[in-house]
Amino acid sequence: MKTVVLAAALATLGLAAPALADEAATAAAPAAKFSLDTPIETLVADNGAKAVIEADLPGLTNHPQYDQFKGMSLTVLSSFAPDRLTPERLAKVKDDLAKLK
Repeated sequence: MKTVVLAAALATLGLAAPALADEAATAAAPAAKFSLDTPIETLVADNGAKAVIEADLPGLTNHPQYDQFKGMSLTVLSSFAPDRLTPERLAKVKDDLAKLK
C-alpha cells in the first residue's frame, strides 16, 4: 500500500519510476473475483456470489440435478440449457458478480 501511495505521489510530480507506476496501475484495477467461467460450486460457496445466483437464476441451486452440474461454469452449462441461460440472463449475472467486493 505504501508503494502505491508513493507511486501516486511521484506520478503527480511527473517522477514515477516505471516499476512503481506498473504496480500502482495493477493495484488500481483488481480483476473481478468471479466470472461466468467460475465453477458454480465455487460461486455458491461464497455468500455474495450465491445471493447473485439465487436472485438472477432462481432455482438453480436447488435443481434436482445440481450435483451433476455444480462443477461446471455457467458458460458451459448454458450450452445445455440455452433457453434458460440466455445471453441476457448471463450478462445480468456477470454484471452482478462484477459488483461484488
